[in-house]
Amino acid sequence: MPDFDSFTGGVFDTNCFYLSAPEGNLLIDAPAGALDWLQSKDAQVDLLLLTHGHVDHILDAAKIQKAYGCPVGYHKDGEAMLMDPTFFKKFGFGLEVEPLEAGGFLIDESAEETYLGRRFQVLLVPGHCPGSLCFFDRATNELFGGDVLFAGGVGRWDLPGGDREVLLSGIKSKLFPLGDPVTVYPGHGPATTIGRERATNPYLF
Repeated sequence: MPDFDSFTGGVFDTNCFYLSAPEGNLLIDAPAGALDWLQSKDAQVDLLLLTHGHVDHILDAAKIQKAYGCPVGYHKDGEAMLMDPTFFKKFGFGLEVEPLEAGGFLIDESAEETYLGRRFQVLLVPGHCPGSLCFFDRATNELFGGDVLFAGGVGRWDLPGGDREVLLSGIKSKLFPLGDPVTVYPGHGPATTIGRERATNPYLF
């Protein structure tokens, strides 16, 4: 059984994950409705990590930052999406995002980072979105993968900054070596495993 709680919100049914750590609680991604969900369960958020800057994953990020006074971590390639409220309008999307306040910090690929006492390997896997990060907890064999790898699919590559070959290459070179037993918790849809996707995902043959 997963050792965390999850919520699916917004018009794109975007997943976020609420995890405990030795030094507090962290949230991975912030779809619409996430703050109301957190407050309904009297949850405390001490750190927010964002897998990438697409609007469906960040709509509640600034609200959560204000409500809890928590730092927010993200990759530098997604910073404009988080800080420029008109970023998505420039590409024809009728959405305006509330920008983050000061207190964010940049995350890069790393063999090991510790967040609130919980250790993750951080993998940079662009192609769906510039700066897409996956957080791998080796102790629990869980990968919080954003919109990189899905059950039976992969992240779309037809949005600004997308690249099919970069995405597929990154999955094969960075995620597959983590091992077949690893459980993948994606940004949309149900959980899967590396082994299942290696064997059956039609995009990866």
